[in-house]
Amino acid sequence: MPVLRRNVVGTMRKKQQRQKLNAAPFPSHWNSILEDHFPLYARLPDEDRKELQDHIQVFLAEKRFEGCGGLEITEEMKVCIAAQACLLLLHRETDCYPNLRSILVYPSTYSVKTTRHVGAGVMEERQDSRLGEAWDSGAVVLAWDAVHSGTANPEDGHNVVFHEFAHQLDFEDGRADGAPVLATEDPWYRRKNRYKAWARVLSSEYEKLRANVAAGEKTALDEYGATNPAEFFAVATESFFERPRDLQQRHPALYEELRRFYQQDPVGWAPAAEVGNGTDRKPTLPISPHAPERQTDTQE
Repeated sequence: MPVLRRNVVGTMRKKQQRQKLNAAPFPSHWNSILEDHFPLYARLPDEDRKELQDHIQVFLAEKRFEGCGGLEITEEMKVCIAAQACLLLLHRETDCYPNLRSILVYPSTYSVKTTRHVGAGVMEERQDSRLGEAWDSGAVVLAWDAVHSGTANPEDGHNVVFHEFAHQLDFEDGRADGAPVLATEDPWYRRKNRYKAWARVLSSEYEKLRANVAAGEKTALDEYGATNPAEFFAVATESFFERPRDLQQRHPALYEELRRFYQQDPVGWAPAAEVGNGTDRKPTLPISPHAPERQTDTQE
C-alpha cells in the first residue's frame, strides 16, 4: 500500500476510534475522581467539562502509563494526570499530543545523571533531582508527589503536569524554543502575523523576567522561567491556568497571547469560592510534608 494511502487510512481509522470512544458515556467514577481531586474541574463551564471528558477518554485509550521506582499506577493517578494534560487542549485543533506515547511516573522526586561543561575542556558529572521531564522522543516523566501537590493547590502557580505538557506542545513543530504551533486554522499570512506578535511579547516578557531574577526582585512568574524561552513558555502556562487574574493584571500582553493560543479565558471561570475550597477532597496518596525543590527539564 502506498505511503500516502496508508497515512490516510490510518488517520481515518484513528478518527473513527476516537468517535467511538467519545460516543461512550464518561465513566461516573472518573467524574467522581475529578470532582474529588481536581479542583479546576468544577470551575469549568459545563461545555468545557464535556469537551475535557472527551479528550480524557481518548488520552487514556492511546497513551501508556508506567510506574517507576516501585510505584503502582492507579486509575485515580491516570485520570488526574490525563485531565490536567487535556485541559491544555480545549477549543484547539489538536491530535491529542501526537508524538507522546508514554507517561512515566515516579513516587517522588527522582535523580538523573547529567553532564555539563565547566570550562577548560572539563566535564562535570552530577546527580540532579527532578520533578518532571518532557522528552521529544515520546515520553513525559512525572514525580507523583509533585503532581498531587500541584493538583491540590490550583492557585499557587505551580503545576508540573501543565509545565511538562506545555513542553510537549512546544515540541510539536520539532523544536523546544518556546514557540508552539500557532493558529493552525488560519491561512499562512495570518499565522505569520501571529508568530510575530508571539515572538515580540514573549521575548520581551522573558527578558524582563531574566532582568528581575538577576536583580533579585520578586516576580509574578516563577523564576525558573528565566532558564530559557522553552521554560518560560511552560512556566507562563502554569500561571495562566492557576493564577490567571494575577497574570492578567501584571502581564496583560502575555496573558492575551496565551489566551489566544489556548483559546481559553481562565479569568472567566467560576471563582473557587463559588464551587468550594476543596478542603474536603481526599488525597489519593500520602505526599511528603515538604514540597520538593523545583526542577524540571526538556530532553531533545
